[in-house]
Amino acid sequence: MSGPLAVLCLDIEGGHGGSSRSLAIALGHLDRSRVEPTVWMRRASWLQQHYAGLGIASRVRPDLPKVSALPRFSRNLAVFVRFFAVDWPRSRGFRTDLLEAADAADVVHFNHEATFWLARWLRRRRPNLPLTMHIRTNLHRSAFARWQCGVVRRAVDAAVFITANERTTFAAHAPLPARHAVILNPVAIADSPAAPHPALCDDGRFRIGVLANYSPGRGLDRLVAIAAAMDARDRAGVRFVVAGDMGGPDGGALAAQARAAGVADCFQFLGHVDAPEAVLAGLDLLIKPTREANPWGRDIIEAMAAGVPVMSFGTDATFVETGTTGWLFDGFDAGQTAAALTAASHDRPLCARLGAQARARVAALCDPSRQAGALAALWNEIRDARAAERRQ
Repeated sequence: MSGPLAVLCLDIEGGHGGSSRSLAIALGHLDRSRVEPTVWMRRASWLQQHYAGLGIASRVRPDLPKVSALPRFSRNLAVFVRFFAVDWPRSRGFRTDLLEAADAADVVHFNHEATFWLARWLRRRRPNLPLTMHIRTNLHRSAFARWQCGVVRRAVDAAVFITANERTTFAAHAPLPARHAVILNPVAIADSPAAPHPALCDDGRFRIGVLANYSPGRGLDRLVAIAAAMDARDRAGVRFVVAGDMGGPDGGALAAQARAAGVADCFQFLGHVDAPEAVLAGLDLLIKPTREANPWGRDIIEAMAAGVPVMSFGTDATFVETGTTGWLFDGFDAGQTAAALTAASHDRPLCARLGAQARARVAALCDPSRQAGALAALWNEIRDARAAERRQ
């Protein structure tokens, strides 16, 4: 086949989350003489200008349908009823346009497992079109998750897992797709540090950052428990810098919890931030207080790339390793975490050393050119496999 591989990428976040940013970095490091991507995104953001600067065509489509299994049975009932009764019928125009665009594509890439039903729909209408999907989260074990993973397995030619953990979780729900690969999220290592975010308070406090939107699984409410567990004098020397959508203005629900606990004075809420590197430039440490035991992901690798040590919870030490790149605890204990943060705040040289080692580790693991090349190789592999099937 002549000319670059035409890949249509469907992005549910549109610059408002880690999966979207990971895709953008990967696409920016593709060999464009071999792969020509197009991106349809669900939300408008800085990504439109970013893709324009790269010469990558993009469209904003708010009617891009998405849904994914949740931990609680009642919540699953609510979201899936709404999806099939409201969101799916409203996506008719999107689906019509997708069929037309798919006819001009060599591969369609679904950038998140929340597009599983759309992938199923497209597979039935274009049975010979190569489809790939990124699996970016660990779905909680449930009948809904098993069903979702089963649909993915039947719909796509290949699945891309961001770590081996997502692959293991998927395999616990359903057999793996015949073709699959673990391709770590890419991260760019800047030659020089970014300028700190202008809203950051520069009062000499030890700054502990969080890059996440509010949700129960992300455990951001744990920050309040940690702050409350600190001695008042130690708490006065730290500041928790929270960048992300907290579900309301001025810190939303999390700010209200901090006020109720009497620890609001050590929190700063920045809201959604387009350039997390500016926040990271002003941090001494990043914490991921996850309830999902997933000490990896966009926030962690971005922090490591910026030379910021990380504290998180879980058992996978691929990125966060105690004494090497930060602090990793098997489980959460507010008092233990508060003590560790207090000790870190009194030993900035240690934090600087761990940050430098974190930067070196993520540079070795998440080189963007190598990760983009692996993704392009997978796309070419499934395109060639489909072509071989048609010739038989």
